[in-house]
Amino acid sequence: MSEFAIDVRGLVKRFGDKTAVDGVDIQMPRGAVWGFLGPNGSGKTTTIRMICGLLRASEGAGTCLGYDIATEASQIKNETGYMTQKFSFWEDLTIRENLEFVARLYQMRPLARVVDETLESLGLTHRQNQIAGALSGGWKQRMALAAVSMHNPNLLLLDEPTAGVDPQARRDFWDEIHRLSTDGMTVLVSTHYMDEAERCDRIVYLANGKIVTEGRVEKIIERSALVTFRAEGDGVRALSETMKRQPGVEHVAYFGSALHVSGTERDRLEQAIAGAGRNGVVWHEVRPSLEDAFIALMAEAGADQRVHA
Repeated sequence: MSEFAIDVRGLVKRFGDKTAVDGVDIQMPRGAVWGFLGPNGSGKTTTIRMICGLLRASEGAGTCLGYDIATEASQIKNETGYMTQKFSFWEDLTIRENLEFVARLYQMRPLARVVDETLESLGLTHRQNQIAGALSGGWKQRMALAAVSMHNPNLLLLDEPTAGVDPQARRDFWDEIHRLSTDGMTVLVSTHYMDEAERCDRIVYLANGKIVTEGRVEKIIERSALVTFRAEGDGVRALSETMKRQPGVEHVAYFGSALHVSGTERDRLEQAIAGAGRNGVVWHEVRPSLEDAFIALMAEAGADQRVHA
């Protein structure tokens, strides 16, 4: 058995004259939790669908759970749980009825016990008779996670699973992801949230259909070679446009009520902020965040140049 849950190379997907994914390589070890990041349209969902056999690659090859992604898609689907961005279960059925339907699809027996255990493990027992369409976003996502994991798949593919849910629901959802991973599942999660990316063993960042970087969070930040200063005080908002025009300043972004100013040339950056400590603004150097690094990566990736034939 391969040490990799996902081992794909050179994946390309074209839709007519549009190249959505352009040469993606992923080697993901079994039992890991990986984050899949990138802006809208970067190719994350298309890549996930090629990996699990829902889309045939235009070019490239590889395996998922040891099965060929081109010729053994049905085997991959049987051993994979795939949670889509949009809630894709039956809104006019109760939570229990949804899970019973899924259990029948996978021919799980004894059905009642399997559903009871799934409801219990995801904290859904007290809500089992609620109509799915009436649930809040967080409870819908919890039900969806129960549905895609109840057959004990070897791989979970979660496509922006916490989009639009509140912070507490996101935290609870991630606790469940790590519980499943501890029990042996491999998990690939696409997300826009930097705090979620930092919960992953490794992250892969896509832009314009290509992998821009991959690795542990601390290594990606280190490779960015950024120096970052944080400005706090009542006058920070007025500084933003001014700082963007200063030599040595490569990236300016708000973080709450503070301003992060970053660059790769320390001397020029320090000169730029030297005259900006007025009107109650206080500067101090901080460790670059993952979001600082990704802003730099997006600038490095540049405009979308995917070929239209």
